[in-house]
Amino acid sequence: MEILQIPAGEMHNFAYLLFCPTSRQGLAVDPSLEPQKLLDAIEKHGVRLTWLVNTHGHRDHVAGNGMILQATGARLAAHALALPKPDRPLADGDRLMVGDTAVTILHTPGHTPADITLNPPGALLTGDTLFVTRVGRADMPGSDPEALYRSLHRLAAYPDATLIFPGHDYGPRKFSTIAFERQHNPYLRCRDLDEFIALRMG
Repeated sequence: MEILQIPAGEMHNFAYLLFCPTSRQGLAVDPSLEPQKLLDAIEKHGVRLTWLVNTHGHRDHVAGNGMILQATGARLAAHALALPKPDRPLADGDRLMVGDTAVTILHTPGHTPADITLNPPGALLTGDTLFVTRVGRADMPGSDPEALYRSLHRLAAYPDATLIFPGHDYGPRKFSTIAFERQHNPYLRCRDLDEFIALRMG
């Protein structure tokens, strides 16, 4: 499976295009504030887009949905709490097929109750849950720092070589690995929930 990371807008978002190099079937993630860039990538690589997935419902991630759906005929998928009526409400453990490859959905609440992470083989597309050396905000309406702590530790349990593709370009590099984050992300180095909350909410 190919994973393309696409800078998308003034809030340093990343959109993503996942596709099978044989069938050209694809899945897009978070078109964000510059959906034309995602459309350009779809056209350049000859992708037949089947799914458009939102990692959560914040405007900077979903604002481009309409343009992508209209241009491609893809179906919209998101956690049931993220959007009013996605074509496919997603829950933990669900799978979306891209060609012959399954992308597993992880429910990773904390930043919002509806955050999901996409898990294609060997990678995690973490939205606003985990950034490179940073994590998502937990001081917004609907945020839950304890849930974020649990979600981060779930992700941190993945193998060292697992690639991390975040929802924003906030760190010293554009993507990372679980091993790098365990070593360099202060939020993953917290010894317990109290230390995490003091750091994240302080």
